Amino acid sequence: MNARDRDVDGRARSARPRDGLGRPLAYGVAGVERQPEGVVRSPGETVREAQRLLDAGMPFHAHEVFEEAWKSGPEAAAPLWRGLAQLAVGLTHAARGNAVGGARLLRRGAAGIEGLDGGPYGVDVPGLVRWAGELAGRVADGGPAVDAAREAPRLGPA
Repeated sequence: MNARDRDVDGRARSARPRDGLGRPLAYGVAGVERQPEGVVRSPGETVREAQRLLDAGMPFHAHEVFEEAWKSGPEAAAPLWRGLAQLAVGLTHAARGNAVGGARLLRRGAAGIEGLDGGPYGVDVPGLVRWAGELAGRVADGGPAVDAAREAPRLGPA
């Protein structure tokens, strides 16, 4: 690993550009801007930014937004953000053609948020659980290719 693959603190950080689904591209190729680390957003900002990325067909990047909320937010909110991150990664894998991993993560994410009371932060938990179950079933059954933007869930009321 060379110097450009380390952050300012010396931690390994891949400098390779990524596509919209987070797949590494060759050095020197234009990729999709990665989500900045350490951004603390309000819950509403987190949901809005993640929805924007999901709608753009970039679930890998939405996963990074949820992961930041999970790491920086209150412990009580961690199950929601972790579950939403898993749903986004499940959609990422399904769009990359990894049916087994996609279905597994969609189901794991749904199980993680199922039963959370009151739709925290306006998130439509029951709707997301249904969406994940339906998509996981189609992916696991070898259904048609998944288009991440077309399959993007609505996180809350439209």
